[in-house]
Amino acid sequence: MTGKIPEKFVIHWFRQDLRLNDNPSLFTASKKGKVFPLYILDDVNSHDQSMGAASRIWLHHSLISLSKSLNGNLSFYKGNALSILKNLCISHEISEVHWNQCYEPWRRKRDEKIRKELGNIGVSTSTYNGSLLWNPDSIRKEDGTPYKVFTPFYRKGCLQSEPPPDPLPVPEEVKYDKDSTSSLGIDDLNLLPKVPWDKKIFSSWGIGERSAHKNLTEFLTKGIKYYKKGRDDPSGLNVSKLSPYLHFGEISPRQIWKSVNQIPSDVNADHFCSELGWREFSYSQLYFNPQLPQENLQTKFDRFPWKNDEGKLSAWQKGLTGIPMVDAGMRELWQTGYMHNRVRMITGSFLVKNLLLHWHYGRDWFWDCLVDADLANNSAGWQWIAGCGADAAPYFRIFNPITQGQKFDPEGKYVRRFVPELANLPTKYLFNPWEAPTEILEAANVIIGGNYPEPIVDLKTSRLEALEAFNSLKL
Repeated sequence: MTGKIPEKFVIHWFRQDLRLNDNPSLFTASKKGKVFPLYILDDVNSHDQSMGAASRIWLHHSLISLSKSLNGNLSFYKGNALSILKNLCISHEISEVHWNQCYEPWRRKRDEKIRKELGNIGVSTSTYNGSLLWNPDSIRKEDGTPYKVFTPFYRKGCLQSEPPPDPLPVPEEVKYDKDSTSSLGIDDLNLLPKVPWDKKIFSSWGIGERSAHKNLTEFLTKGIKYYKKGRDDPSGLNVSKLSPYLHFGEISPRQIWKSVNQIPSDVNADHFCSELGWREFSYSQLYFNPQLPQENLQTKFDRFPWKNDEGKLSAWQKGLTGIPMVDAGMRELWQTGYMHNRVRMITGSFLVKNLLLHWHYGRDWFWDCLVDADLANNSAGWQWIAGCGADAAPYFRIFNPITQGQKFDPEGKYVRRFVPELANLPTKYLFNPWEAPTEILEAANVIIGGNYPEPIVDLKTSRLEALEAFNSLKL
């Protein structure tokens, strides 16, 4: 530490709360004494749930932004969080550690161990809900069991509970200190990839607390008035794109909730709030079903006859399936670290139902490529699209990427942006170019099987095969 250690010195442990506003742990810690803010990259305990590459890119820049907000008083560490915290408390005579809760199963298990071990050496720990509108354990049915269906979860469980408290202000007149001896530099965390993939992603976003609030303001000013009707248009500006900021805690759900609910009696605001409710529902599923990332919630799907086809999986990952709406989504993901929610459903349905590849493949690819990769949302989302999760899409709901494109990207702006080799095709054939007459293809300089691939699967045949496979489970 720099300078003399004060009598009362407390740790605030930053995790998925990389902000100063509405930070319950930081706010409380600041009233207890001099604050030592730190971040620990703990890949020791996360095992196969360590952050993916895109998330690490975001985290790198978010930590830089947070450190600037703290005037450089953010200490970085890498390794086992328990060992690091215990050593710091002993060596610097720290008596309190504060943090905001995380809900991933591995973190809950680790955090409980940390509480116990620090308690054994006389260090008190205090935890807070800084990431959700409601604590998952507090939203249950009347019989005490968790909800399995979204609508009653949100309408009865959430909306009829105590409303979320108002956001907290930035703590004032806080005295911060930094470890000048054992803390690492941001580059020592090795968060950036060795190949310069991060430059495209970084150029697509503003990262940090200030950018989060800028995005929210722009959405409330321009996008929300068209949200209910326009949120499914992947080329429009009617979505908030707040998901990565929420995941890393650069903005809190309470801040968003309060801002949106200040719009008087608006159907678009209500609909957007229900989407925050879906986030809460995903966390509820993970909280009560810690096996969610790995195991089918509906165990009958354990018998599903999945295929193994590395070639088709690779084509899906690279956006080279020959199905333009699918390819546009997968290329958006690779280039920006993001994919529009409607397109996530389209690409997900294509993987698990048209290609009959296990949803785990999609889970893993999204985990590595999304800047908003969130264990609860990602796991619940893939179980939903596969039909094996709670309140999942029915097995016979198979998204047709042609009609989906025609309906939600009617002018073809989205596909033309991410699949530029098809840009000159008339919209009539943009979503099914293999059906275009030869003269139309030649005029647009499109060669099916040349500069754009043939479809890797027949949509009608694969749909029937999927229905047969699902029916084999006797659902």
